[in-house]
Amino acid sequence: MSASNLKRALLLLVVLAAVGIGTYVYRRHGTAPAQALFYGNVDIREVTVGFRVSGRLAALSVDEGDAVKAGEELGRLDVTPLELELNEAKATAGSLGRRLALLRSGFRPEEVAQSRATVAERRAELTNAEQALTRQEQLKGTGAVARRVYDDAVAARDEARARLAAAQANLKQFESGYRAQEVAEAEANEKRAAAATAQAAQRLADAVLLAPADGTVLTRAVEPGAILAAGAPVFTISLKQPVWARIYVGEAELGRVAPGDDVLLYTDSRRERPYHGRVGFVSPTAEFTPKNVETADLRTALVYRARVVVTDADSALRQGMPVTAEVVHRATDGTVK
Repeated sequence: MSASNLKRALLLLVVLAAVGIGTYVYRRHGTAPAQALFYGNVDIREVTVGFRVSGRLAALSVDEGDAVKAGEELGRLDVTPLELELNEAKATAGSLGRRLALLRSGFRPEEVAQSRATVAERRAELTNAEQALTRQEQLKGTGAVARRVYDDAVAARDEARARLAAAQANLKQFESGYRAQEVAEAEANEKRAAAATAQAAQRLADAVLLAPADGTVLTRAVEPGAILAAGAPVFTISLKQPVWARIYVGEAELGRVAPGDDVLLYTDSRRERPYHGRVGFVSPTAEFTPKNVETADLRTALVYRARVVVTDADSALRQGMPVTAEVVHRATDGTVK
């Protein structure tokens, strides 16, 4: 075999080997997509916290730059006025509660017994009046009694009947107790007093400012001694979680970004050690690329905003920090390609 033929045979073997290797790789892993890079900024949620009640600021427990935990005390108001409100509410509730108990228990047994004795007395008076009238009626026919005396006896009998009826009605009232409407009114007043007490207790609890979540204090707006209105800002806190990155995707590349895709996030300070995240949202509407996104060729293009949830965020990620996002895809076996 000549030298030229030998070279052609070797070249053919190399080509066949390359085609075979390429076919194996394609069948084994599929085609490798080109690198998908997008640009955006870190988005860390912030919360401005303040007291729900007004008052004089007594103390603050943290300062700018301090890390705080959820539920940690940040500051407190002077609680003296709020404690007085609570004590007054409790006293009112106790008074109305005892008033309700009185109405529910009815009249005292001594009052009922006294009313019964009055009925007995009025009944005896009526009996005497009726007997006196009977004697006058017997004498009336003989002419031994004047007309005026007889009329007085009739009037005394009628008065005794009326007094007995009034005493019996009074006894019925004592035996029946207070009216249902009076008891219902007392129950409503007791509930209103209980609500006022709970409100005063909540106002006292709101005099202590607690951190809503883990984070870092960014700003401290007031100092102890200040008179604060309800809701006035006291601290601004950067939340530890969640940490997001907002990236912007051109229309031509929308097919390369989908919710659930894994993302590597690179910052200027950590070019060799990317953060990890996952696409959680892709906006359905287009917008102009924000001017703070470091992509000079896309500043005037319409893009779609996507949100990447960072799964391993640390304190090195700061609000507004530029990031480069590389979207990576998963193979059928679950490994990242």
